[in-house]
Amino acid sequence: MYRWLIFLHVLGAFGFLLAHGSSAGASFRLRSERSVERIRAFIELSTASQGVAYGSLGLLLLSGILTGFIGRWWGKGWIWAALVLFVMMGTAMSFLGREHHNRIRKVVGLPYYIGSKEQPPLPPASAEEIGATLALGRPMLLTVIGFGGLVIILWLMMFKPF
Repeated sequence: MYRWLIFLHVLGAFGFLLAHGSSAGASFRLRSERSVERIRAFIELSTASQGVAYGSLGLLLLSGILTGFIGRWWGKGWIWAALVLFVMMGTAMSFLGREHHNRIRKVVGLPYYIGSKEQPPLPPASAEEIGATLALGRPMLLTVIGFGGLVIILWLMMFKPF
């Protein structure tokens, strides 16, 4: 059972990273894009991958939690450090990435969100306002947080240092 849970954990990680890659690619491309239609397409591509990303994330977390019980890892510090780091990464990346994409949705005339409530689209903003909003994106920061955090989590899982 333990090996199957590890398999599902790695499968969940692969699925999450694959689906999340479209959002990452879109974020990098958006900084230089000026066509409202293309910006909308990149934002919609990013949104379309969320179902697979969240489903894979659920598999990743569930299999990791179960593996922690079967392996009797919950008494070790490394698993808690990995889980706390994962939650911190998710929080930071959601705040930085989701909020930025939501502002873009608003200025290019797509439905946007206030909290979890969808708002109707507004007319597209001026080219200057769209450009200014796009310039606020920080895809490299998100990449450093995500990739760096995953490297640390992988190290914790592989070497179990404490």
